[in-house]
Amino acid sequence: MTGKTITNTNLSKTYNPKMVEDRIYRLWEKSGYFNPDKLPIDKVKSQRSKVKSFCITVPPPNVTGTLHLGHALNATIQDILIRKKRMEGYRTLWLPGTDHAGIATQNVVEKELKKEGLTRHDLGKEKFLERIWQWKEKYGHIILDQFKKLGASMDWSRTRFTMDSGYQKAVKEAFIKYYEKGLIYRAERMINWCTRCHTSLSDLEVEYKPAESKLWFIKYSPQITVATTRPETMLGDTA
Repeated sequence: MTGKTITNTNLSKTYNPKMVEDRIYRLWEKSGYFNPDKLPIDKVKSQRSKVKSFCITVPPPNVTGTLHLGHALNATIQDILIRKKRMEGYRTLWLPGTDHAGIATQNVVEKELKKEGLTRHDLGKEKFLERIWQWKEKYGHIILDQFKKLGASMDWSRTRFTMDSGYQKAVKEAFIKYYEKGLIYRAERMINWCTRCHTSLSDLEVEYKPAESKLWFIKYSPQITVATTRPETMLGDTA
């Protein structure tokens, strides 16, 4: 009678997610599973034109910090869709990347400088930009690593950043195209102005806080009384 010898293996009494999940994810990456150009169908180029494609571009997270629960939920939903299409035979691409976030990233870097007793003016433009790029490199890598910890099947060979030269070129071309079509235009609008940064802010970057103030009653005539919290605007009233 012959048979195979079974070697005793000491199994952990508790599940070790880091050990198990990291090992599985490395196997996925090594197989090229996430890259549509390395899927089995691409070994037969004559069949490629017959296969449908499916692509999702991840909404690039801001490099202002790390991912939160909302990112995890969004990534999970996208991963489900990508994996479903991949199993259905589609050439699938899930494109990863991060967003520079503009003034928002500048603000978080300035907060870090404040802890050191410095301002961006103390550093000067070039040194301040260096600090911003250092921040981007640090948190950009953290964000991508967090996606990997979530098991996201993104094609890391195509990772993008919103200030990549090719990306910026595409944005400029799109801007000019929409401007020429009249979809982008210049006009007067009430804006949010930051007195510290000396720049305009989008509505999404403004945080509203409740505050107590006085309610003024202004009498324009014996018959007309107007209530306002901004009496200084009465000088410009034309109605």
